[in-house]
Amino acid sequence: MCLDTKLVVKHGSTGVSLVVAPGILGRDQPSWLYAQAMKLSSRFRDALSYAADLHAEQQRKVSGVPYVAHLLAVTAIVLEHGGDEDETIAALLHDAVEDQGGAATRAEIARRFGPRVAEIVDGCTDADTMPKPPWRERKEAYIARLGQVSPSGRRVSAADKLHNTRSLIDEYRIRGESLWKNFRGGRDGTLWYYRTVVDTLRQIETTPLVEELDRVVSELERLVQ
Repeated sequence: MCLDTKLVVKHGSTGVSLVVAPGILGRDQPSWLYAQAMKLSSRFRDALSYAADLHAEQQRKVSGVPYVAHLLAVTAIVLEHGGDEDETIAALLHDAVEDQGGAATRAEIARRFGPRVAEIVDGCTDADTMPKPPWRERKEAYIARLGQVSPSGRRVSAADKLHNTRSLIDEYRIRGESLWKNFRGGRDGTLWYYRTVVDTLRQIETTPLVEELDRVVSELERLVQ
């Protein structure tokens, strides 16, 4: 294809159409330029409403902002990295089983949105019982089974970890070392967890999302040294 050929590319989340010469699409271009055009259906809108209802009383651990902000951020990352509708719905619901009802919530997700969405959510869940097992035990078990998680599950999980790490950086800049009292793993445990997740994901596959997660985790490590 010659450089004069034009390609119309539509950004799925904004609806903006761009006219691009395919010859200029290189490694540094936004990842959504490569994604196949996709329109989200009423299933997504149903999932958005369901997620907002499930997490209505929940807040982010440190900032206190409504928890739905995290769900929306993870969903945006999944979309920007080529996620399909099932993955996008799972991103909205990735913490639902762990934080809002366990097995009963998983069954409802499967009923309303299908077994693939439920399976992706499983790949993001490190506990489905209350009280949860001890923190280190849960995290080690989660890391150990990452290799058995589907590529879709790993995409949503990496997006979750990416937004969490970005939030940690923002909060550390505000609170400094006092931040770590909010986390069961403390400073060392939290840093161990995110670095080990990155290293495990890189052993399985290297994607632009995993590379971005690696970059942001490295930024956090440098910041807290």
